[in-house]
Amino acid sequence: MQIENDILIAASDLIAKCTSNGEMIATAESCTGGLITGSLTGVDGSSSVVDCGFVTYSNEAKHQLIGVGNDLLEKFGAVSEPVARAMCEGALERSPNATIAISVTGIAGPGGGSPNKPVGLVHFGCAGKDRTTITYHEVFPGDRHAVRKATVLKAFDLIAQMIDRA
Repeated sequence: MQIENDILIAASDLIAKCTSNGEMIATAESCTGGLITGSLTGVDGSSSVVDCGFVTYSNEAKHQLIGVGNDLLEKFGAVSEPVARAMCEGALERSPNATIAISVTGIAGPGGGSPNKPVGLVHFGCAGKDRTTITYHEVFPGDRHAVRKATVLKAFDLIAQMIDRA
């Protein structure tokens, strides 16, 4: 898959920031299916910054791989703030070397939306060692490609914000 130039530029900037601040990243991705990790590893020097990535598309994967509680999944649904928080905190805990973990869970479309959880809704979590977890959500416009691209770019922005909290 060809990664778009603006994503590669943003990934390169983030890798430089992580390198200069001694940060390593873990990802927990659902709606992006590994695009965040793939975008980062498309840049030279990423091996010093990317520790691991968890693609947890199913609820079972979220539970078994990164420890998201079945109670959270049942009560709030996979696309929710509590699950995004649990995803990033679980990824950080399970990563051998990461100092920051980002999570994304959402509805990229074209189907799957509802009045309470429309297509384009993405919840983010960003956890850092000895830092307060950030959560964020947004409804991104556009088709599946646009939603996933916007999600990757916002994830990079949240990681950069977490670096600034160190």
